[in-house]
Amino acid sequence: MKQLDEETVFLVSQMFKALSDPTRIRILHLLSEGECSVGTIVEQLSLGQSTVSHQLRFLKNLRLVKSRREGTSIYYSPEDEHVLEVLEQTINHALHE
Repeated sequence: MKQLDEETVFLVSQMFKALSDPTRIRILHLLSEGECSVGTIVEQLSLGQSTVSHQLRFLKNLRLVKSRREGTSIYYSPEDEHVLEVLEQTINHALHE
């Protein structure tokens, strides 16, 4: 088996850190259904705008979400499908009886 280098171990630990927060899980799950503006995330998840902005910044710094600006709105979507697959598998595991 190939040894993992320190950078890879750190990046994997950061991904799991991101998935360890209930608010970030809810945001990622919502974004898995489609691109959303900050306002939509606030409304759909009944969270404060500052909370959503803080969590999106955290997720963006880890390259788990990406953003695009349209006028005065910023829209977020998943950076790639890998983390969403892990999230969905974990949700399915939690729901399995």
